[in-house]
Amino acid sequence: MVQSGNEPHSCYHIEANNRRLPLRSLAVAFALTLTGVGSIAAQSASIDSGAVKEWKVPWERTTPRDPFVDQQGRVWFVGQMGNYVATLDPARGEFKRYEIDAGTYPHNLVVDRQNTVWFTGNRNGRIVHLDPQTGKLKTYMMPDSSVKDPHTMTFDAKGDAWFTAQFSGAVGKLTVADGSIRLWHLGKDSRPYGIVIDAKGRPYFDEFGTNKIGTIDPVSGELKEYALPNDRTRPRRIAITSDGIIWYGDYTRGYLGRLDPKTGKIEEFALPSGPASMPYAMATDDQDRVWLAETGIQPNALVAFDTKSRRWVASVPVGDRAPNTVRHMVFDKKTRQLWFGTDQNFIGSAKVPGPAVVP
Repeated sequence: MVQSGNEPHSCYHIEANNRRLPLRSLAVAFALTLTGVGSIAAQSASIDSGAVKEWKVPWERTTPRDPFVDQQGRVWFVGQMGNYVATLDPARGEFKRYEIDAGTYPHNLVVDRQNTVWFTGNRNGRIVHLDPQTGKLKTYMMPDSSVKDPHTMTFDAKGDAWFTAQFSGAVGKLTVADGSIRLWHLGKDSRPYGIVIDAKGRPYFDEFGTNKIGTIDPVSGELKEYALPNDRTRPRRIAITSDGIIWYGDYTRGYLGRLDPKTGKIEEFALPSGPASMPYAMATDDQDRVWLAETGIQPNALVAFDTKSRRWVASVPVGDRAPNTVRHMVFDKKTRQLWFGTDQNFIGSAKVPGPAVVP
């Protein structure tokens, strides 16, 4: 069901200071990878103190998360516990807040190719479109009232949204042209979580309550699941590289997993912090490096895996040495930055090196 014509919600501006953090081992790590020597544990040189930045969100204890950069360079994000959508102007350190419907508790946000904003209503069973020019909201309600918690979403090449609903055990597709939503109900305790789309428009998603990765044929609607080899595996976030390989973080065991959808072959690589790592947020950059947030250690660390050499090549500390979690992140190719939110109430970015220059 589509609800349109909502009046624009109020918004206001505020400025905030930002802080910079050291970036451990990044340039050094890539140099050592190219020469084939060294390990992350030995790469402790600190470089470019401005490579990692964090902006303090002015609305305290609101769980700012899931930032996404638009075509103008504004960083959109949601305040899940504060029940708002907001933007950050990184150059000026200015925030702008948009008030949304009460009880939404937005979980995830995406900017589409038309430069408009979409977010999931994690407690009121909806997906919402926000017009950045007017603040006007258009609401797409779940057709099944039992699906109350749209979670993470992504868009395919046709401009349609695929999304997960964790505790409802469902995956859905919103066809934007007519506002229709189709739902696939998965097995008990499946908890579909992270989701990505491959080059053929096929979604892949973690089933965080099980040891499975799922996918849906976008033409036939057929659901297929890949059982991961260890019963204790719990894949939480998911990523895809340019060769169509699916990568997942095993939250309980501390591994990065590699799934080849063509053959079903699965490989695993222990994270630098091992079983204590609790990998959460994931993203791939344009060099096919997979980045994960190790959230079981404090401070959290963003670690990078080079999928070509199959080595861990970087470690980036995030936040203070205090309870913190980086839950989701995206890579912005234009600025070569990873963007993320933290439970310490910051929006952050990490500058990612470009292709190595071989003389």
